[in-house]
Amino acid sequence: MTHSSETGVDWRRIGNWLGLCILVLVVGVFVVAAVPQAVGADESYVVLSSSMSPTIDAGAVVFVSSVPTDQVSEGDVVTYDRSPGGENTRVTHRVVDVVERDGQRRFETQGDANEDPDPSLVAPNDVIGIVTFSVPYVGYVISFSQTKLGLLTLVIVPALLLVVLELRDLLSATAGDEP
Repeated sequence: MTHSSETGVDWRRIGNWLGLCILVLVVGVFVVAAVPQAVGADESYVVLSSSMSPTIDAGAVVFVSSVPTDQVSEGDVVTYDRSPGGENTRVTHRVVDVVERDGQRRFETQGDANEDPDPSLVAPNDVIGIVTFSVPYVGYVISFSQTKLGLLTLVIVPALLLVVLELRDLLSATAGDEP
């Protein structure tokens, strides 16, 4: 048993439990980013720029909840679809003004780090939802995992390592059975 004879504390067991708790926490964050409904959000997105710094930095994951656009008000941070050329481009900015145009509410948005508001107003049907919370840095890992190197580093290498370790254990157990 590996514990201090003076205190009777099993530091190895405490270290194992602490390591397990940290692992569960880290994996849990990535699971929640993949399944935002687990925390009551409808969508999650990786923030790619620092336009919302210091409130939301690049590399964060934002969790967005759908709300009726008549509930969106000045000061809310929203994610909306800005699709130039048919590409889905999501933008997360703060609503700085709600205006009435053509009988419809529209939203003037601006990144917290930007000096000027966004060039065009956001139509209600482009609003995906309100940002309910964000988790910093997780987006960097998610973005990396979507690259070939990330897939290799985070999935294939650990899977191969697991197979090699299991084969080693199997072979050593088999070698131990022989006379």
